Amino acid sequence: MPFAHPVRSAVLLVAGSLLLAGCGDGGPAAPPAAKGSGPGFPVALDNCGQRVEVDHAPRRAVALDQGSAEILLSLGLADRMVGTATWTDPVLKGLEKANAKVPRLADRYPSFEKVLDTEPDFVTASFLYTLGKGGVAPREQFAKLGVPAYLSPTDCVGKDNSGDGDGVRTRPLTMDTVYGEIRDLARVFDVPEKGEKLVGELRARVEKAKAGADFGDASVLYWFSDSQGPYMAGCCGAPGIVSGTLGVKNVFDDTKEEWPQINWETVADRDPDVLVIADLTRKAQSAESAAKKIEFLESHPVTRNMTAVRKQRYVILSGQAMNPTIRTVEGIEKVAAALRTYGLAK
Repeated sequence: MPFAHPVRSAVLLVAGSLLLAGCGDGGPAAPPAAKGSGPGFPVALDNCGQRVEVDHAPRRAVALDQGSAEILLSLGLADRMVGTATWTDPVLKGLEKANAKVPRLADRYPSFEKVLDTEPDFVTASFLYTLGKGGVAPREQFAKLGVPAYLSPTDCVGKDNSGDGDGVRTRPLTMDTVYGEIRDLARVFDVPEKGEKLVGELRARVEKAKAGADFGDASVLYWFSDSQGPYMAGCCGAPGIVSGTLGVKNVFDDTKEEWPQINWETVADRDPDVLVIADLTRKAQSAESAAKKIEFLESHPVTRNMTAVRKQRYVILSGQAMNPTIRTVEGIEKVAAALRTYGLAK
C-alpha cells in the first residue's frame, strides 16, 4: 500500500501537530474553533483495546467506511468532514445533499497519503480491516501523526478477528453496540443531544417494525456477495440482529463466523423460506447486484428448485443494511414487511 514518502511524512507530521494544537507560528490560520474546543475536553475513549483521545471537537474528519460516514452525516456533521471512502451503496436517503458536500476520496480504500492530504484531525472506520494492513493504514500509523483513529465497536466487541476471513462472533451483536458508536461519535464532536435524538429515532423504528406480528416459523438466509464462493451470514452479526429482533431462524445460525463461504449444495439443503439478498453497487466480486444474484439463483440447477426461489420470496437490502450500522434498522423494517407480504406472519 502506498505510504507517504519520508520528506512528505515529516511535513505532514508538523502540519498534523499544528492542526491538533489549533495554532501555528507563521503558518496558515487554523479554522475557527469548533464547539467543544474547551470545556469537557479532552475526550478519552476506550476503543477496541486502544485509548482514543481528542483535545477538541474535530473540524477535519475523514470517514473511511460508508457506515461511519452515514453516522456523521446523520449527526449533521458534513461541514466538519473532509473526506469519505469505501462505499458499497448509494448514500442513505435524506443524506444526499449533505453527502455531496464531502469529497469522496475513493470508492474503496484510499491510499494513506491521500487521506493525509486532507489534513485530518480525526478518522473513523467501521471495520478493523480498514484500519489495518491491506486497508488504509494501521491505527498506529495515524497515531504517529497525532491523528486519533476511532474504530466501530461493532467490529471488535464480542468478536475475534485473529483468524482469516471476516472474523468470528464470540457473542451475538446487538443494536446497543451500534447505539454506543453513535453516542461515542456524538460525544467526540460535542453534539451529544443529536446523538440521543438519532438513537431515539432508530429505537422507535425497530419497535414499530416488529410490533404485532409473530414470524416464529419462518426461516431466512442472508446472501451478501459472490456467486462462486457465496458469502452467507452466520448467526451473530448484523443479520443476527435482524433475525433476533423479528424472531425468525437464520438457516446458518449454527456458525459463528461473520460471513462464511458456503457451497450451493449446502444452501439448497437448508432450503430457507425467504432469501435476503444484498444489492451492491460495487464491482469487487461476481453477482454483486441483486438482479445478478436473482438471475443466478433462477438459472443454477442446484438453486432454482429451492422454495424461496420457486416462490420468488426475495428481500432486497442494501449492503449497509447487512452490516452493523444505522442501516441495520432498515434491514429489520424491510425483512418484517416482506414476511408480512409473503404471508409468513401469524
